[in-house]
Amino acid sequence: MLKAEKIWLNGELVAWDEAKVHVAAHALHYGSSVFEGIRCYKTEAGPQVFCLDQHLRRLYESCKVYRISVPYPPDVLREAILATVKANGHRACYIRPIVFRGVGSFSLDPREDCPVEVAIITFQWGAYLGEEALERGVDVGVASWARMAPNTYPALAKVGGHYTNSQLVAMEAKDRGFTEGIALDVFGYVSEGSGENVFLVRDGIIYTPPLGASILGGVTRACVIRLARDLGYEVREQLIPREALYIADELFFTGTAAEITPIRSVDGIPIGAGRRGPITKRLQEEFFGIVTGKIPDRHGWLTPVG
Repeated sequence: MLKAEKIWLNGELVAWDEAKVHVAAHALHYGSSVFEGIRCYKTEAGPQVFCLDQHLRRLYESCKVYRISVPYPPDVLREAILATVKANGHRACYIRPIVFRGVGSFSLDPREDCPVEVAIITFQWGAYLGEEALERGVDVGVASWARMAPNTYPALAKVGGHYTNSQLVAMEAKDRGFTEGIALDVFGYVSEGSGENVFLVRDGIIYTPPLGASILGGVTRACVIRLARDLGYEVREQLIPREALYIADELFFTGTAAEITPIRSVDGIPIGAGRRGPITKRLQEEFFGIVTGKIPDRHGWLTPVG
């Protein structure tokens, strides 16, 4: 992680090394934080933030599920994000807004005692799974760890505490020699990666697990579905059995960090020709064309930093 000059913390820009949280913060002990991952891309028109409003909407919706009252309205955080990117002089960067419960008590109902704090962190970050992975693809294993069962954790909320499960998936994958893992849901259907949504291509049709498969409703996922339909592909959101992964023509991850990353093998079984497939490549071309300003932003996904 390359340090930036400034972090926005509770309403003001402070030096990176001065943005500190007390060890008694509720979020540190119980995972009571809500966050987003957002990318700012370099374009000929200057830096532009991808799907800023969609990310902010999910941030506030996640807070709503966990009864966290954000002390700033969305328009204030929107401007704070742009101001932080600008203050750090980024041409492209990763943006991490986080809302968390601070110091007050260790009660499991912290609403009366723990103040809600907000920070916005920006830093330079390349391709999450490696630059070469965008073309060559990654090797993936199906995790022994399942995603949360319905009515246990709310999968649609992007909450810090949920990512303990993701850490287990990611660490197991690395220990087994894979770049990433794919978790199944409690019923044995394909859910998602440790931090990515999953897409499958079979006979020219694109499939992806539905929201009911304990997935996070990915912002990039929604954009890829839109782009695929723009390009004339049929997209089906439906339950996907594990074995469908092995016989797919193409597989790929989507996510703010992963962007669109092909999957070349699962559990040592090559997917299709064992390299990026034509539909994945076509979606990448459209996606990266839009976010870099080379293709018109027909859906209004980019917000200039100014």
